[in-house]
Amino acid sequence: MRVLLRFMMCALTAGLVPVHAQVQLPTVNPQTQFSTGQDVVPVYEGWLRNRDGTFTFVFGYFNRNWKEELAIPAGPDNKLEPGTPDRGQPTYFLPRRQRWVFRVQVPKDWGQQELVWTITAHGRIERAYAQLIPEEEILERLIMTRGNLNPGEDDPNKPPSVSIAPVPSATLGSPVTLTALVTDDGLPKPRPPREPRPGGIPQAQTNSAVARPRAGLFVSWFQYRGPAKVTFDTDGLIAVASGQAVTTAHFSMPGTYVLQAVATDGALQTRADVTITVKAGEAKP
Repeated sequence: MRVLLRFMMCALTAGLVPVHAQVQLPTVNPQTQFSTGQDVVPVYEGWLRNRDGTFTFVFGYFNRNWKEELAIPAGPDNKLEPGTPDRGQPTYFLPRRQRWVFRVQVPKDWGQQELVWTITAHGRIERAYAQLIPEEEILERLIMTRGNLNPGEDDPNKPPSVSIAPVPSATLGSPVTLTALVTDDGLPKPRPPREPRPGGIPQAQTNSAVARPRAGLFVSWFQYRGPAKVTFDTDGLIAVASGQAVTTAHFSMPGTYVLQAVATDGALQTRADVTITVKAGEAKP
């Protein structure tokens, strides 16, 4: 490249190349976005210290695809070592970065062993290595705030409590009603919208594509496990009314599914799981 640049500069000086000619220099290309065909990277988020002296490793993952959702059952392509390969890890991977979704408790005498989560997708192997390194200790409050600024343990706000009403037996082709039961302490209190000041300077434009939690109680539903995609009637946040947030799930394949309800009060969030076994049946047109 240096030789080429010297040649072009000499050529310009000598008049061998027209002045208007441009030298094609290398440029930085924007990150390529792949809708499908990419792998899934397990991510070690840190560890929690439990009151009984045990420890809990916390994991997330990064599905490199922007659209493709991957079903990878527990086994050779989705395993934890040492120990039983199936430790309750996700088997259905949503697109992009999903944080703090999976936990593994280890005994008091774990020491400096490594717990390795291995995922193989589209022929590529990725691993996350969990170890009790002091700098990687995290607090439950960090997970509840999803890594946002935290006022500390003295904050009077308590996270919402969420559970899922029992789900009747499910049959392929029949939608299933999901009801999240949520209670909260009423904090943080909703702030009234600001009144525009007469003659005030207009606010700068914001990126509306980034969804921020709204004040009040809301629930989001996610798929954690299952052999095929689950479709929810309501995407995104569902407002809690009379202590409940209701949606409907549609299944396209028989099997065992794990769905999660994530409740948030706008500052803190908690989650609950429900396992649903979908039996084969005549699909409705």
